[in-house]
Amino acid sequence: MIICCGEALIDFVPSPDGLSYRPCPGGSILNIAVGLGKMEVPVGFFCQLSTDFFGDLLVQTLLDSGVDISLCPRKDGQTTLAFVSLPKPGEEEPQFAFYSNGAVDRSMKVENLPEKLDDKVKALHFGSISLLLEPGATALEHLMKRESRQRMLSLDPNVRPAVIPDKEIFKKRFENWLNYVDILRLSHADLSFIYPNDKIDELVPKWFEKGLSLIILTQGEEGAIGFGYHGIRTSVPAQRVIVKDTVGAGDSFFSAILTYLHDHQLLYSRQALRDIQTDELTDCLLFASKAAAINCTREGANPPFRYEMG
Repeated sequence: MIICCGEALIDFVPSPDGLSYRPCPGGSILNIAVGLGKMEVPVGFFCQLSTDFFGDLLVQTLLDSGVDISLCPRKDGQTTLAFVSLPKPGEEEPQFAFYSNGAVDRSMKVENLPEKLDDKVKALHFGSISLLLEPGATALEHLMKRESRQRMLSLDPNVRPAVIPDKEIFKKRFENWLNYVDILRLSHADLSFIYPNDKIDELVPKWFEKGLSLIILTQGEEGAIGFGYHGIRTSVPAQRVIVKDTVGAGDSFFSAILTYLHDHQLLYSRQALRDIQTDELTDCLLFASKAAAINCTREGANPPFRYEMG
């Protein structure tokens, strides 16, 4: 089982005319859990959820997608809200405005962590704003350190500049996380924010030295690149579809990456992951590219079900 650790929130997505907003369950970590559940991969979610009606919506969304919520205590308080501005010409990704002061999903503390995870939990996923907003960020970072090299860990920073007041401090934290995780996915926008003057090919060898086993860079309409531990490098184009919006596309992509690795017995063994072959990594990226393309044909974050993947 994979446990996705982090935020669950409500995205307010604008209508095509920009005159109204529709509330949609969201948050990168929730989206990836939902994507895995829809792909019929054993998955759980770890996050405090509000007892408000938005919390009810989040719970129902997880359950409808087949996600285990036994690690999701309900707490009195508000749910984090995010208002989405779809990309304007020249922008790579949607912009977000977060309203999370006092929200229960960010208020978890170290003492709220489970003392021990069930033996069936073989992998943990981390990322996004849940690793930035305190006190929850410190708690999840503690969990990451505790479980590192005990289980397989994945990270998607999913950078949101609106909640990063100091880029240099964030860069140091990001590089520290790389000491603990096995799989890294980041977007071209993430890379440009963290390393505006560096190329991915220059960074990859340093990251592998930290202990990573697989690195994936997504580039929107330019496709994706995968880097294997033994010097493998492969790329795939983005699939061409009529795009409604790109909200959640990266999350759908990465949930499909984890699905492929799960299906092919590559996710739960560090050695197996490091020994991935070029054709396997290419097929993995193609599978994920298809999932992201399907997500882009509908509004909001809406990962595909397995049957939609053909």
